[in-house]
Amino acid sequence: MSKSTFPSLMIVGCGDVGSRLGRQLAARDWRVHGLRRHIAALPLEVLPVAGDLGQLECPDSWPIGPLDYLVYCAAATQHDEAGYRAAYVEGLRNTLGWLQQRGQTPKRLLFVSSSGVYAQKDGEWIDETSPAEAQSYSGSVMLEAEQVALQSGIPASVVRLTGIYGPGREWLLKQVREGYRVASEPPLYANRIHAEDCAGLLAHLLESDRSGVALEACYLGVDNDPAALHEVVGWLREQLGVSQWSEEQTVRRAGSKRCSNARARALGWEPRYPSFREGYAAILAGKQD
Repeated sequence: MSKSTFPSLMIVGCGDVGSRLGRQLAARDWRVHGLRRHIAALPLEVLPVAGDLGQLECPDSWPIGPLDYLVYCAAATQHDEAGYRAAYVEGLRNTLGWLQQRGQTPKRLLFVSSSGVYAQKDGEWIDETSPAEAQSYSGSVMLEAEQVALQSGIPASVVRLTGIYGPGREWLLKQVREGYRVASEPPLYANRIHAEDCAGLLAHLLESDRSGVALEACYLGVDNDPAALHEVVGWLREQLGVSQWSEEQTVRRAGSKRCSNARARALGWEPRYPSFREGYAAILAGKQD
């Protein structure tokens, strides 16, 4: 098989999750391009494209010729409304403009979104059909960006990830080591997905589309166990041998909801780390995937 017959993918915003996706698909003979400002951080399996999402002109190193798929998984570097709008709305619009400049029409666009679009906070179960009525600027901007993707003229799906953790994303472990306290009543439900499973879900959606499977417009990316936070903290305390408690409760989360991955699993995807136990055990064992 020649290189030209491999399915081609552009990952825009090729950071941690994007790089994991690139490695997974490159191992399956995909031709993977990755765009980011600093291309030295890209894995060797990903063809580098240096670019700035704030620019209207297509980057010089953007590939020429057909581009089969595009995954947009940028991350805001400025955490205010202007920063979110620049990263998710304007950046996506500029990327769509680059496709037009190159005369490219991918078979599908995957837009990586967030469960922050949901405002539910009383422990409700959430799926893709639940009302998305964000009350924060971050969720509202993400909903706007989702519509840009869905109305782009390219077949598109949004993938709402939630609670990404993994190597280098160890805030909760740090807090638990410092005696993190969390109330058990009422239970504060939190949702998680390991970074490698984020990439695995995106890869599964792309492979499914490539195989002719009709994809939905929206998927939730989450593991099988939206556990109460006090349960997660208790388990981690045992694993880490932590006995002390901080003097104050340090919970900073305002929401409590349980996200379902039933739609993604019905498509045949299964998370490698089905719950926080397997995922955090791998981190504590020093595994990088």
